[in-house]
Amino acid sequence: MIYRILYPLRDIFFGFNILKYISFRAIAACACSFFIFVLFYPKFIQYLSKKGLIEKVKRDKCEKIYQYYAHKEGVPTSGGLLIIFSIIIATILFGDILNRYVALALSACVIMGGLGYLDDITKIRNNKKGLPRRYKLLAQSLWGIFLGSFLYFYAGYEPAVEIPFFKNLIINMGLFYIVFVAIVIISTSNAVNLTDGLDGLAIGSVIIAGSAFVVMAYLAGNIKISSYLFISYIEGAGELAVFLAALIGASIGFLWYNSYPAQVFMGDSGSLALGGAIATVAVIIKKELLLFIIGGLFVIETLSVLIQVFSFKTTGKRVFYFTPIHHHFQIKGWPEPKIIIRFWIISAFFALLSLLTLKLR
Repeated sequence: MIYRILYPLRDIFFGFNILKYISFRAIAACACSFFIFVLFYPKFIQYLSKKGLIEKVKRDKCEKIYQYYAHKEGVPTSGGLLIIFSIIIATILFGDILNRYVALALSACVIMGGLGYLDDITKIRNNKKGLPRRYKLLAQSLWGIFLGSFLYFYAGYEPAVEIPFFKNLIINMGLFYIVFVAIVIISTSNAVNLTDGLDGLAIGSVIIAGSAFVVMAYLAGNIKISSYLFISYIEGAGELAVFLAALIGASIGFLWYNSYPAQVFMGDSGSLALGGAIATVAVIIKKELLLFIIGGLFVIETLSVLIQVFSFKTTGKRVFYFTPIHHHFQIKGWPEPKIIIRFWIISAFFALLSLLTLKLR
C-alpha cells in the first residue's frame, strides 16, 4: 500500500524513489512484521486464554515423551494466528498488493492457517483429536490443485520442473504438473507440522528456509541475474521477497516467545500456514525440487516417521525410539535446547547447500 501510494510521488520528492528497491521494502517488511507481533502479543495471549486455546498434553504410547511434555500443559497455542496477521499487515504496507504472486502467497497463508486453526480448535474441544486426516488432505489438495491450475492455465507456466545442479535439465510434466503442485503443497505443509514438536525447532527452521527463499525469489524476479545463473525468470516474482521477509520478521517475533522454555506454541494454524506459504513460493519461482534441499530438515523429520511406520508394519520392530526423530534424541537423553540448536545447524547446512546449487550447475 505504501509502495502504491507513495512511489508515484517520487517526481515530487526524490526520497520516495527508494521504494522502488525490493531490498529496502523487504527489510522494512521484516522489521514491521516483527514489531507488529511483539506489539500485539500481550493482548493476543489474553485472547487465546479467553478462548481456551491452551495446550493439553495427552499421555501417548511413550511414557517418556509424556514426562518431557507434562510441564507444557496450559501454554497458549495457536500462536500462528498472530504470525499470519503480522505477515499480512507488513506485506500490505510494503509489498505490491496488486502483484498476483503476492496475492497467491498471502492466500496460501490464510487458507492453510484457517485449516490449521480449525484443527487446533477441534483438538482442544475433543481432547487432542483434531480434524480427520482426510479432511485436511482434501483442503490441502484443493489449494494445490487451484494453484497448479492457475499457473498452468492462467499464468501460462510451462509445466516443467527444474532439476537442481543441472543448467538445462528439466522434466516436462504436462497436465500432471497440477497434481505435482498439490503433492508439493501437501508434503511441505505437513512436514513443517511434524517438525513442530520442540520449543523453537520448527519456527527457527522456517526462518532459515525462508531466508534462502528470499534470495531465490529475488533472483528469479531479476531478468539479468536469472539469465546469468540459468534459472527460470518469473516476471514479478521478486515481490515475493517482500512477502518472505515479512514472514521471517513475524517468525522471529514468534521465536522471541517460543524459544525454550516456550511461552506460546504456534499450533497447526502456524505450521500449516508457514509450510503452505513456503511451498507456494517454491512452486511460483519453479524451485519445487530445490525445496526438498532447502527444507532438508523437514524431509528428515518426515522420512523418520515413514521409516518407522513401514518398519513396524512389515517387521514389527521400530527403527527409532519414537518419531518424529527429534523425539528419538529426547529419549536418548539429549537436552531439548541441544536438539533444537543442532537441528537448526542442520537446517542452515541445507539452506547453504541450496544456494551452492546456483553455481554448481
